[in-house]
Amino acid sequence: MEGLRWRTFVAVLGVAASIVWVLPNLVNMDKMSWWPSKQKLNYGLDIQGGLHLVMGVDVDGVVRESTTRLIASMKSEMTKETVPFTDVKSEKPETGAVEIVTANAADKAKVEKFLTDKYSTVLQVVGTTDTGVTARYFDSYLNDYKNRVIQQSIETIRNRIDEFGVAEPSISQQGANRILIQLPGMADAEKAKQLINTTAKLDFMIVSNELSSQQLQVMVAEAEKAGNFNMENTKYSDYVTRVNEALKGKLPEKTVVYFEKAPNVTTIDAGAIPYLLRTDTDLGGGALDDAFVGYDQYGSPQVSLQFNTAGAAKFADLTGNNVGKQMAIVLDKIVKSAPSVRDRISGGSAVITLGGGRDRNGMMDEAKMISTSLRAGALPASLEQLEERRVGPTLGADAIDKAKLGSYVGAAIIVIFMMLYYKSMGVVASFALGLNILGIFALLTTFGATLTLPGIAGIALTVGFAVDANVLINERIREELRLGHSIKVAVQEGYHRAMSAIIDANVTTAATAVVLLYFGTGPVRGFAVTLLIGIVTSMFANVFVSKVIVDTLVNKFNFKKLSV
Repeated sequence: MEGLRWRTFVAVLGVAASIVWVLPNLVNMDKMSWWPSKQKLNYGLDIQGGLHLVMGVDVDGVVRESTTRLIASMKSEMTKETVPFTDVKSEKPETGAVEIVTANAADKAKVEKFLTDKYSTVLQVVGTTDTGVTARYFDSYLNDYKNRVIQQSIETIRNRIDEFGVAEPSISQQGANRILIQLPGMADAEKAKQLINTTAKLDFMIVSNELSSQQLQVMVAEAEKAGNFNMENTKYSDYVTRVNEALKGKLPEKTVVYFEKAPNVTTIDAGAIPYLLRTDTDLGGGALDDAFVGYDQYGSPQVSLQFNTAGAAKFADLTGNNVGKQMAIVLDKIVKSAPSVRDRISGGSAVITLGGGRDRNGMMDEAKMISTSLRAGALPASLEQLEERRVGPTLGADAIDKAKLGSYVGAAIIVIFMMLYYKSMGVVASFALGLNILGIFALLTTFGATLTLPGIAGIALTVGFAVDANVLINERIREELRLGHSIKVAVQEGYHRAMSAIIDANVTTAATAVVLLYFGTGPVRGFAVTLLIGIVTSMFANVFVSKVIVDTLVNKFNFKKLSV
């Protein structure tokens, strides 16, 4: 009897906990501060609607940038090791191909030896001439690099969405250079898109004084006139690209033109100040440790930056080597501020000032967006939105209504069958089945899982093998009663002998669910999660709780007979 009391206590505690977790889904608990849990069940995109985006990843742009860095690195190393060369260039940097030009055949042999010694694991020689060597990335290296860019982009987007507070987003690779993003129940779609689309590529660049601001403004105006474009009718990133292409050959080497939003204007296309910036500083957002909203001496919002150890050393060297010059803080090719470097900064800290022209709330929103984007990580490649669908909840509501109807009809048929066929034990089994479903929704809620239509299918399957467990138990009890055993012995032996078959069935089902969970994505994982939770709840409700109920009736209330 002492054991029965403990099992009864555990059963009651489990049922009470399930009710506590499930009730916030049915009743508004916001005003009940004393209620221990207010967490609600999350619904997937197919049920409650949300935002569906397909983003294109500029993988070629990343390879192009990598090739440019490779060329700079090779020039530096060959100069340091006195390997003679005339030039290192690339006609198609997006393919990862570089050409090393030499003065004669003897120099070419030294270049080939240099490539073998330094870059044999990365580059392969694909062609030679009397005075030149052409090399390119190995296909395996290039494919792996591109895949890493996609995966890093996915992780960065996931980090940003997590900071935005979206429950259970679905972010996955689609094809070679696309990312599928599904945000169920996304209320503020525009803000989510802004956060995802913001590349948040941070660079610290030294302002070049080789051209004056007036000269630069004239050159930009001439480029706009010649190309028949301007900032107002062109996307900013495209505008910057077109300006620099138009000025190619007219600007000093290793420089680029970016723009700062003029004071007292709301958008950059309403007024922009050009800056000539050096591209060889090599200090960006990857060196950051943290980014957060701070305030200047006047209480205006700004973004405070904290570098990691390596970044702090680079920042100290950069400021120390450029005392008296301006250092531009560039975010997504927009100059946010360009303070003068008065001394070497060795503390590993910097700030992005946001300028005026807006109210405090507008500045605070921008500071939060910038800090969140930087803290979540800079995207390794720029993104282009290829598809957007705002999925309304109407289809999901219709589907879930039909799923509910199917569940109700199926449950009713099961309950009627169990009660007619197994009589009293059928009533116990039906009650346990209700507790099983209650437990599933309780665990889904407390784990913060997302219920999708495949998840509902998993619940339906759970109901099936939960009833199967009761059928095994009841049939074993029937066999024991036919052998002339008392109801106490029949119940004891019936549960004991059926347990091996029940455990075997649940273990094999769980193994399948684990495989689906590990290898599956999206809806498949949702199905697997509900299946695994269903196995746990069915063992608790349909085996443990039902035995507690039957033992209580037989041992405590001295039922001499239970119809089975």
